[in-house]
Amino acid sequence: MNQGKYVFSQLVEFLDHHKFEDFVTIYDGNEGIRGFSCWNQLLMMIFVQLSNSDSLRDLIAVIETHQSKAYHLGFGRCVNLSTIARANVSRDYRIFEDFAMYIVAYARSLRANVKFEVKTEGNIYAFDSSIISLCLSVFWWATYKRNCEAIMIHNTLLDIKTHIL
Repeated sequence: MNQGKYVFSQLVEFLDHHKFEDFVTIYDGNEGIRGFSCWNQLLMMIFVQLSNSDSLRDLIAVIETHQSKAYHLGFGRCVNLSTIARANVSRDYRIFEDFAMYIVAYARSLRANVKFEVKTEGNIYAFDSSIISLCLSVFWWATYKRNCEAIMIHNTLLDIKTHIL
């Protein structure tokens, strides 16, 4: 039995909840909301990314399997598909966009004092367009060429100074 915090709740502790609530207040995100707050929606969106879910139905399936742990993961209570879908449609996306930009700016400020050998003004980005080979018997959908099975990662930019994608 788990004696400590779950990894997901430990990751969420790094997020600035008060700053997020400032963005929610600016865009009136929680206006008229009874149970499923913008913070809960953010946690659900982070969880869907980390659980590698492809859709809201996948997210609901994953959350229902962990229903007894929902409170300790930070969700509060489990919600159904229509609640999440309605929240995604009705809430202002700028709440989450501004918060993401705040987190990126904060991460860049943490890496600002790292010494970098190349003397240039502005940011330097590394561009990657890699091909990852896969096993066709497992990844049947990944046919790159007739005898080659792979997927291609398109347009990945890495900021060299801050190590942020």
